[in-house]
Amino acid sequence: MSKARFVTGLRAVEQLLAAPGSEVRKLYTEYRSANPRVAALIELAQAKGVVMQAANRARLQQISGESRHQGIVAEVQRSTVMDEAALRTLVEDRLVNEVHGPLLLLVLDGIQDPHNLGACLRTADAAGVDAVVVPRHDAAGLGPTVSKVAAGAAELVPFATVGNIGRVLAWLADYGVVLVGTSDTGSKSVFEAELDGPVALVMGREHSGLKKKVMERCDLLVHLPMLGSVESLNVSVATGVCLYEALRQRGAADAPTGEGPE
Repeated sequence: MSKARFVTGLRAVEQLLAAPGSEVRKLYTEYRSANPRVAALIELAQAKGVVMQAANRARLQQISGESRHQGIVAEVQRSTVMDEAALRTLVEDRLVNEVHGPLLLLVLDGIQDPHNLGACLRTADAAGVDAVVVPRHDAAGLGPTVSKVAAGAAELVPFATVGNIGRVLAWLADYGVVLVGTSDTGSKSVFEAELDGPVALVMGREHSGLKKKVMERCDLLVHLPMLGSVESLNVSVATGVCLYEALRQRGAADAPTGEGPE
């Protein structure tokens, strides 16, 4: 059985409860909260048969490890975390079955900031990414801050933690997946790259970018045009630009629209 995790924040819990097949097992809420959004979430959770428990703010912080919990904590049975073997199975299945379009993976080469990881997961979910791949060591992992920033996506997007990113890129290449890395030394703009087939988008660490050995594994390095005075974008912003360019090339104009940025 996968390990239970705790998710805080009104937006994140709203997204979890609204998602099909929600795996919220228990909802802890502040005693006599005056917030109407908390009341609405309690009503929705009760309608879904979620176990409820009232708690004071100190107890909510103790449960979640997060002081900015907004008066609500969801206990989630996270089933979408996978190891390298499970990732390989997912990739093999998606390469055979392209009902939802070509395979699209997001590989994050050692992101350190949980806020950046959370933002990348939120965009990955919105962009229909099949799985997000991260190294098991020396990188941010899932936790309350990631879940809150991801607004529910951290519990929904398949999330693979692997021992060696280079090894994963090697077998992805063997399967014919195009490895597209991002670098300011890239020979093409991301808008010139062909991203409409099976692709793994490889993003580097904050400040230092892709490791040399990871960069050497990539079939193509792309850059984002920078017309102002700043030299680079935040990694989560750059990830969003690249993923949505892939969506554009894959005909995302025909997809349903969402609520817009929050």
